[in-house]
Amino acid sequence: MENKNIKELADDVLMSELKSAQLEYNSSVFEHSAQGIANPLTLRSMRREIARYKTEVRRRELANFTPDQINKRSKIRARRRK
Repeated sequence: MENKNIKELADDVLMSELKSAQLEYNSSVFEHSAQGIANPLTLRSMRREIARYKTEVRRRELANFTPDQINKRSKIRARRRK
């Protein structure tokens, strides 16, 4: 699915797509280790698709942060940089 389409999905649909993509990826990895799949590069595209979903979920989480949560997060990130 394209990034444009991912951004338009509702939260519950996005989470269900993420879970189904992860299940599909796990079954493909198992199948590949057991007997091999025709095109192992599909695993890479599945991983990237999962990463796109997770990125969009995190972007939405950060968009819903309150100013206090943003300040706390900034302080934590500053401590990690030291």
